[in-house]
Amino acid sequence: MQKTDHHFDAIVIGAGMSGSFAAKEFCDKGLKTLMLERGRNVEHIKDYPTTGMMPWEFPHRGSIPADVKKENPVISRCYAYKEDAMHFFVKDTEHPYIQEKPFDWIRGYQVGGRSIMWARQVQRWSDYDFEGPARDGFAVDWPIRYKDLEKWYTYVEGFIGVSGNKDGLDMLPDGDFLKAFGLNCVEEYFQQKVKEHYKNRHVIYGRCAHLTENRPIFKEQGRVLCQSRNICQRGCPFGGYFNANSTTIPWALRTGNLTLQAHSVVHSIIFDEKENKAVGVRVIDANTKETTEYFANIIFVNAGTFNTNAILLNSKSDRFPNGLGNDNGLLGKYVAFHIYRGKINATYTGHKGFKTAGRRPTSAYIPRFRNVYKQETDFLRGYAAGFGAGRYKKVDSSGFGEDLLNHLQSDQEDYHPWRVNSHMMGETIPKESNFIALHDTQKDEWGIPLYRINIGYDDNDEKMIQDFFEQLTDMYKKAGFTDIKTRDTKQAPGLDIHEMGGVRMGHDPKTSLLNNWNQLHACKNVFVTDGACMTSVATQNPSLTFCALTARAAHYAMEQLDKEEI
Repeated sequence: MQKTDHHFDAIVIGAGMSGSFAAKEFCDKGLKTLMLERGRNVEHIKDYPTTGMMPWEFPHRGSIPADVKKENPVISRCYAYKEDAMHFFVKDTEHPYIQEKPFDWIRGYQVGGRSIMWARQVQRWSDYDFEGPARDGFAVDWPIRYKDLEKWYTYVEGFIGVSGNKDGLDMLPDGDFLKAFGLNCVEEYFQQKVKEHYKNRHVIYGRCAHLTENRPIFKEQGRVLCQSRNICQRGCPFGGYFNANSTTIPWALRTGNLTLQAHSVVHSIIFDEKENKAVGVRVIDANTKETTEYFANIIFVNAGTFNTNAILLNSKSDRFPNGLGNDNGLLGKYVAFHIYRGKINATYTGHKGFKTAGRRPTSAYIPRFRNVYKQETDFLRGYAAGFGAGRYKKVDSSGFGEDLLNHLQSDQEDYHPWRVNSHMMGETIPKESNFIALHDTQKDEWGIPLYRINIGYDDNDEKMIQDFFEQLTDMYKKAGFTDIKTRDTKQAPGLDIHEMGGVRMGHDPKTSLLNNWNQLHACKNVFVTDGACMTSVATQNPSLTFCALTARAAHYAMEQLDKEEI
């Protein structure tokens, strides 16, 4: 392979949530940055083809045809995989992987990644989360605490825009919030009932990455207020919610320091034995299959949890025969995820003088309340939960032709009772037996080994699910809800879309891959700040923490570059 003149100050692998934040930080400080994305380019507004379409303009009114579902059995299980956004998801047949245990891997390969289709829920971690492994005796101790990330949470929130309330909860720290959309009357009623009956349980407004106020920074980004359209997965032409396409990527491009290159499948990171550091990346053109090498002093790997693990595993050299930085053999292991299997619904016959109308991009949220201050159950850790309430008009769809039309257009105001619902977000325990690895012989069309994914539930997870059913049922009964129904979806891991770990942070190079600055212990100029870096997974939606870790690590990397330490 001939060395080329493709030299940059920094290379970022992955143009999604965390990768674009890294690129933005580098470009703001004047670093010439190459950001590589394996998928196609997606430009804000221009490449949101369905964002203004009405339901009747879709051939199947938003539904996915049976033949498409049959061809895409994994991706079609995702809640956002509908006719209006299916073009942002991969096709199962084009990106195969090996499920040694059932795992629904939800992916979006394009500039912006899954930041286009994400659920936009953002909560900070607390020290109860960072201290969890050390306190509860699993995984390894996090090398950082909340104080290390606090100012970076604030920094990220101020740039992306987060709607929320100052709730004053120690297990869910407050942030730099825009005004909240608010809860409806039944959500507020449930909030009050929980407060009456429980000391350390809370129902709050679900913090979300949506603009509810104008600030100079958002005007500078070219974004305006959220319109509450609730079709965010199509891409928002207003920039009302945060995604990489509307915010971090255009910001970085305007500096003139960013080279954004799509259709670039990263094969591996190049390690120079003489210099004892990584010097660049090997890239395969997604269309032509031509291989090119690019070089930089700083390399950030933000390809998404599994892809980041795979790139490092595939980056083999005489120094690292088992993958870059993998001296301890732990690369790809101790992967964890969130449990979304538990659902609970009920009826509420009160508040008959009220109904729901209009839309909003979030609902209520119940922060983790199990095993927060002490171990109180026969399982480790706990769960958070979403909560929502709605009351909807009865619709008479009987008859045909003119009769049906008259029924549908009826002015009769008759409503169903309130329906309430909740879903769990449980913390799984990272285990060595939950891993991603590369297949010895099978490869994809770019010559990269297929991924072997071996991840499953355990007894701790099953006990947690049952506890969620028991505790939420009790809370529902105390609120006077009736017709309570629980449901275990039995879905495979992965459908939570929160897989994390495999390149975990830690104090000791013998038991972790990354240090407290997200540097590889054994290769100081390579950083990992996406989901792969996570030592444990807590119960919060993780994207805000990824971005805070990224901003912190990027600034440290630039300081080290200035000192010629990397």
